[in-house]
Amino acid sequence: MARILKVQFKNLETFDVLEDTPIYGLVSKVSKYYNYPIMGAIMDNEIVGLDAPIVKKCELNFFDRSDSIGNNIYANSVHMMLIVAIKRLFGKSTDVIIQNSIDNGVACQINGVDLDKETLKKIEQEMHDLVKEKLAFTSINVRRMDAIKYFNKQKEYDKALVLKYLTDSYITLYRLDDYYDYFLTSLAYNTKDVSDFKLTYVKDNSFVLSIPSIYNPEYTMNYKHVPVVFDTFKDYNAWENSIGIHNAADLNKIVSEGKVKDIIRMSELHYEAQLHKIANEIYNRKDSIKMVLLAGPSSSGKTTSANKLSYYLKTKGFNTIVLSTDDYFLEREDTPKDANGQYDYESINALDLKLFNKQMSKLLQGDKVLAPEYNFVEGKKEFKQNWLQMKENDILIIEGLHCLNEELTSSISRKNKYKIFIGPFTQLNIDNHIRVHTSDTRRLRRMVRDNRTRGYDASSTLSMWNKVSEGETKYIYPFERDADGIINSSLVYELGVLKTYAEPLLFAVKEDDPVYPEALRIINFLRNILPIPSDDIPRDSVLREFIGGSGFYNN
Repeated sequence: MARILKVQFKNLETFDVLEDTPIYGLVSKVSKYYNYPIMGAIMDNEIVGLDAPIVKKCELNFFDRSDSIGNNIYANSVHMMLIVAIKRLFGKSTDVIIQNSIDNGVACQINGVDLDKETLKKIEQEMHDLVKEKLAFTSINVRRMDAIKYFNKQKEYDKALVLKYLTDSYITLYRLDDYYDYFLTSLAYNTKDVSDFKLTYVKDNSFVLSIPSIYNPEYTMNYKHVPVVFDTFKDYNAWENSIGIHNAADLNKIVSEGKVKDIIRMSELHYEAQLHKIANEIYNRKDSIKMVLLAGPSSSGKTTSANKLSYYLKTKGFNTIVLSTDDYFLEREDTPKDANGQYDYESINALDLKLFNKQMSKLLQGDKVLAPEYNFVEGKKEFKQNWLQMKENDILIIEGLHCLNEELTSSISRKNKYKIFIGPFTQLNIDNHIRVHTSDTRRLRRMVRDNRTRGYDASSTLSMWNKVSEGETKYIYPFERDADGIINSSLVYELGVLKTYAEPLLFAVKEDDPVYPEALRIINFLRNILPIPSDDIPRDSVLREFIGGSGFYNN
């Protein structure tokens, strides 16, 4: 006879349920507390799908698409609907490659289909038909070896190869219609709960699948096309394909064969080539360019890239002065606060804009200025002996969060500035359908650096990430259109290296920590990537900014 179990929902309600009742059985009772369809649950601080049975007394929490975890489930569920819709229309052998994050969605490409706007409308309509059919996303546990045989039979070799490097005896597959797939998160309970999405045709058989974001969960916003960013994605994907690495499965194979040294060298050279190209563009405009402004989100590699670009420009006859806007923070007591009363260091108004513009104008006029150095311990600027003066062939290189924002350098004419947007835009995905968020790459970079340089644990980095991400969405991405150049700081091999540093930190997050589910999610995706030692990474690599051993710092 089934037992009756107590289920505590937050501190709001307690329910009596029969043992083995699916969690979805409680959704109708708690949906009044949420604005959007519930995507998944946390049972005793562990993420579970809504089809999971309740087998013990427990605490439950739920999340919808306005939460980062729920939004991730929403995205993967829409991705599976896209895959199924394409196979319905064009046959089971037709596959879509889900490539990388862009705007509020992902860039995609279909192999073997001549895509145009009308064809894309048919795919979108087929996805809406799946919503109307109210089909369940069903999870099943299968032997890993059986899953490998299944994917090989379906000629989905990317998935079969990824599973080869896992050690689990059993894995979870998800079924929709008559198609099975492998994902790193649970999926929604039913297609009716993931009805909001848009497909936008771009070019060259590529399109963007957009969904509601956690910053605008009400509806899917129109995709905003930024050609220079999109082309950067396409170029990097083409380069990865040219060296035979389409996803993590290909990288794992190279690592297992002991051939990763060549990949490290090629990846570093590809990054260097971008700096060389930008240095040439600045040189060709040397009569007007006096200031290079380099901006990017947290842990994008701004500092290393600014220093390396400095050397490239020196080889072309420039004398360079490298500055960071971090040295121009206001005194701590003058820093603006956010809605929660916390200091908002992400805001442009946290910088002493008046002093910055005054000193930059004086420098460009040839005057001598005493630049500040910010003491982050004391929370104030210190004026020591950092006197600066520009000569005829000098050029300023300034890196910082807000460097694309004209407000930062309002006193300087736009024609005298060259703006660079930097970030690890394209990350190596797990397989054709499982992407790795570029924000996860930056999160791992920062986690490793914060632990090494500040002694922070993984929990600290994960706890503050939402605030960092919110600041980037507000203060960086709206200005990317104004960039003159792009630096993609992704290194195709870096996740394997970051894994060796970050994994122990993530395992140290305690089970009762609020960020434990997020730590577990990252651990689970890192399981699909083989570790790579850092011995062969050059000292001037952008990755050294995070793991240590950089030639630019005393670390």
